[in-house]
Amino acid sequence: MEDILAKAQKVAEAAEVFEVAAEETSVQFETNRLKHIQSKQSTGIALRIIKEGRLGYATTTELDDVKNLISNAVETARFGMPAKFQLPPLTPYPRIDILDPAVETTPLENMDKLGQELIEIITKHTPGILCEAMVSKDTVSVKLLNSNGGQASYQKSIFSIGIYGSLIRGTDMLFVGESQSFGHPITQPRDIARVVIQQLELAKNQASVPTGQLPVIFTPRGVASALVPSLVTAFNGKTVLQGASPVGNKLGKKVFDSKISLWDDPTVAYRPHSRPCDDEGVASQTTPLIEQGVVSNFLYDLQTAALANTRSTGSGSRGGGLPAPAPSALIIAPGQTSMEDMIKDIKEGLVIEQLMGAEQGNILGGDFSGNVLLGYKVESGKIVGRVKNTMISGNVYQVLKEVTAVGSQAEWVGGFLNTPPLYCPRLSVAAKG
Repeated sequence: MEDILAKAQKVAEAAEVFEVAAEETSVQFETNRLKHIQSKQSTGIALRIIKEGRLGYATTTELDDVKNLISNAVETARFGMPAKFQLPPLTPYPRIDILDPAVETTPLENMDKLGQELIEIITKHTPGILCEAMVSKDTVSVKLLNSNGGQASYQKSIFSIGIYGSLIRGTDMLFVGESQSFGHPITQPRDIARVVIQQLELAKNQASVPTGQLPVIFTPRGVASALVPSLVTAFNGKTVLQGASPVGNKLGKKVFDSKISLWDDPTVAYRPHSRPCDDEGVASQTTPLIEQGVVSNFLYDLQTAALANTRSTGSGSRGGGLPAPAPSALIIAPGQTSMEDMIKDIKEGLVIEQLMGAEQGNILGGDFSGNVLLGYKVESGKIVGRVKNTMISGNVYQVLKEVTAVGSQAEWVGGFLNTPPLYCPRLSVAAKG
């Protein structure tokens, strides 16, 4: 990396070298049986330069091909966007626990056994269900150097497990599932199995709902599938700069219910996307986005922050190209109401676990509409069965402007979002039959 940086500095005013090395092992199961075990290693280097005031960028997996890497970066700088920022100098970073050596040393036999146990628990509860499962372990090493003296280096571990089941009886198709990711090894499948079994129990009976306006409770998985995609887009500094965010001109204004608070926190220990600094070498920080209903911040990388005349929030992330703003660990503050009390409050309504196709709506405008892949009818304060052939639609900003209650118990969904259930007074429901 030092060699690449030294050579890049000879042809550009500023340069940055970013390296990611990853080692992944995954155990895959299909139709209740082991399908394959796969291990792979990868190393990639990205070079970003500022030449004649413009950004150049190139990547390679050929670690000894320095000449072409620099040449490609110089070539792209001819057509690159103007660079409005300076690379960060050497910076102190917060100490965050994100590496557990026990992940890397977890034996393959244990991973295989974990997947088999999980499938056995589910199939014993519901004979005839077909399960796909995955158990994986990752160790990631990140290094960064720039011409302004900035440097960073850290390692993190990720252990993931998930199971998805389908139960087909005639024309009736039921889909259930759960996944978790941590920085520690997962040694017991029971927490994941408990979620799936609860879904299967609640779905044993079928129920119908009327078409119209009904109260709806989104479980943490329902919040993730229906509401969060629009919020992620709206609070992205790039979207704000483009004038496309519905909350872009609402900084300091109350847009949401006062029961709603949301922040991004890459400093949470042992989360898959936690890190001491972002992919540009800016120190990680907790960034409040909504404080008791008030829009308080947006997520910025170096370039978007400079264009917005503010500072980076340490949200620069690389997805194979130039850094762009992205959240690391979104957290919605829990409230005061239990899930049981929310359900008891509903005379007739829905509990949404998973929407299918919700992101196909107008995400920029906050509109969502989707089929209820997994959801339950509430009648006289009790869940009475699973709904079929049902759609819901609404607008995230209208939904979160008036919230009946926020759940007291939050859960991690997919390692990326920590949220409680949200109880909304009314949503449009369309049902067939």
